[in-house]
Amino acid sequence: MKSLAIIRDEHRALAAVLHGLLYLVRDIRDRRTAPDFAVLSAMLYYIDAFPERFHHPKEDRYLFPLVRARAPQSGPLIDALEAEHVVGATKMRALMQALTRYREGGAAEAAPFLTAAEDYVLFERDHMRREERDILPVAEKHLTAGDWDTVDAAFTGSTDPLLGIEPGMQWTHLFSRIANLAPPPIGVGPEPQRSSEPHKA
Repeated sequence: MKSLAIIRDEHRALAAVLHGLLYLVRDIRDRRTAPDFAVLSAMLYYIDAFPERFHHPKEDRYLFPLVRARAPQSGPLIDALEAEHVVGATKMRALMQALTRYREGGAAEAAPFLTAAEDYVLFERDHMRREERDILPVAEKHLTAGDWDTVDAAFTGSTDPLLGIEPGMQWTHLFSRIANLAPPPIGVGPEPQRSSEPHKA
């Protein structure tokens, strides 16, 4: 069951980035902090490239079908989680577009980005809670040793079987970059600059 620990670890890493994103968004909105687009872009890239295109597809392809087969009563829940993966990907594309408009259009484009970011964070947090509370215990109870061999191979292999890339160090370096760019208390980067004028978001 190595993959259970990996899934939970990946959830924690994502939760940390989501927490940082929400902190920055609220800092911009509530304390008139100037947006650091390098940090925001790195965070969104991490979320899009790792959870949306790496983590979720492995759940959809390996974990969920085996849980559905061994515990048919979980079918409606799995349907909902798979649908949330699709919705999450759509929300992420919209969020990245909103960031581009904010970076290029200035304060007039702030409000849509800030709203979209907060919406995505709350959506994704709820999704992870549902997986950990409702589906991982079912998997732990019903999957066979052979099932876990299949899931573990997908989640622990040095090369991702879906994308054909070596993920480990790539994500570790990106996560470190985010921590080094982000300001305290979420990272070790420079203190944010605050505007003397009210933010026009």
